[in-house]
Amino acid sequence: MAYRLPRVVGHRGAAASAPENTLAGLRRALQLGVGWVEFDVKLTGDGVPILMHDAVLERTTDGRGAVADTAYAAIRELDAGAWFGPEFAGERVPSFDEAIDLLLSHGLAANVEIKPCPGRERETGTAVARRLAERWPSERPPPLLSSFAEAALEAAREAVPALPRGLLVGAVPEDWRARLERLGCVSLHCSHRHLEPAAVSAVHAAGYPLLVYTVNEAERARTLYSWGVDCICTDRPEAILPIAG
Repeated sequence: MAYRLPRVVGHRGAAASAPENTLAGLRRALQLGVGWVEFDVKLTGDGVPILMHDAVLERTTDGRGAVADTAYAAIRELDAGAWFGPEFAGERVPSFDEAIDLLLSHGLAANVEIKPCPGRERETGTAVARRLAERWPSERPPPLLSSFAEAALEAAREAVPALPRGLLVGAVPEDWRARLERLGCVSLHCSHRHLEPAAVSAVHAAGYPLLVYTVNEAERARTLYSWGVDCICTDRPEAILPIAG
C-alpha cells in the first residue's frame, strides 16, 4: 500500500501569518485547521537539533553568524519573531524537543525536513532520526522525514530504518525512481514550478504519492489537484484547505 500523505501541509508552520520554524508558527497552523505541519531541523554548533532553515542566523533572528558555529545557549537568547511582526517579539528558536512536545500535545502530524548545515549531512540525519526514535510514542504514526540531502536520508535510514522518508527535489529528475528505491523512500516531494501532469502520472504508476511545494494561490492548487497531486505544502493553509477536497 502506498504511503498516505495529507492533502495540505503547513509550510514551516504557517509561514505567511507567523514567523517560520517557531512554536508560534506551528500553533498558527493548528488554528488555521491544518493537521500536518512542515518544519526544518538542523544542528547547532554543539549538536542540538533546532528548528531553522538557513545556514546563518541573520534572516530570521536578530543574531549573526553561522548556525554551525553557534552554541544552542546563544541561539536561545535570540529573538526569532520580531522580524516578522511586533506581536511576535520575543519568540525563540525552538529546539526539536520543544516542537515534538507541541506536536504530541496538540495531535499534529509532521513532515520534518532534515536541513543540514554544509558538511553535517550524515550527522544531522542520524541525530534527527534518533531523537524521534527516543521521543515519539510507538502507538502514534511517526513524522515523515524528508531532505534534499541524500546523505542525510541515508544516515537516517541507517539509524532508524522504520521511520518513513521522502526525497526532496526541485524539478523531477529522470532518475527519480532509482533514487527513491535506493534510499527506501515512501514519497517524492518536488517544486510545483516545473511540474507536468505526465510526471504526476508516472510517480503514481510507480506506487508513490507526490507532495509539491510551495503553493500559495488557490487557482494553482486547483490545477495541481486536478493533475492528481496528493499533497500541497503551503505558507497559506487557509487558502488551500477549502479546495483540498
